[in-house]
Amino acid sequence: MVLRFLTMTGVALGACVTLASPALADPDPAPAPPIPNVNAYMPVNPADYTTNKGRWFAFAGPAGVVCTLDNLSGDYGCSGPLPGAPAGVNLVSGGPTGAPAFSTTTEPSLFAGPAGAVKSLPPNTRITFRQISCGVDAAGVVACFNSRDQVGFVVSPTTTWINAVNPLLDRPSGTPLVPGLPPVMPAMPPAPPAG
Repeated sequence: MVLRFLTMTGVALGACVTLASPALADPDPAPAPPIPNVNAYMPVNPADYTTNKGRWFAFAGPAGVVCTLDNLSGDYGCSGPLPGAPAGVNLVSGGPTGAPAFSTTTEPSLFAGPAGAVKSLPPNTRITFRQISCGVDAAGVVACFNSRDQVGFVVSPTTTWINAVNPLLDRPSGTPLVPGLPPVMPAMPPAPPAG
């Protein structure tokens, strides 16, 4: 009887350990895709895209989406129907520092300005103001990138995502800060005793 009890207890404990093992846990979500290299696109003259009495540089993105760079605050973002964004979200924006975020605005197209005031960027071009660059590729995908913090977002005709991971601060374990150097510097030998 005791042997049967111990056997059943051992089986139950083994099942608990197996069920709690990390190998069976849900995998970590896949990281966001990288932001396209917007700075490889041909720059345009921002003055050609000025709206809001000279305060914004604005351009049209995918259908109904308008994107701006605020030349006073350094804020940037896109508003309108963002494909694939979380439910109810109609704005993705960031500031001169830190990661962008999704939010909601009651304005149908926050940055639109007067009808016809916002024109499209030609394919493979970008607007840059300070450390923020926003551009459009040949498929109509808008990407905005903060080169200071290495973060940004993408609005495509089918999906919208944010990449808020600064690769200089949040690197996978064992990767070097500077390519070509070891990931961890060897420890310094102890100083010789004074004598």
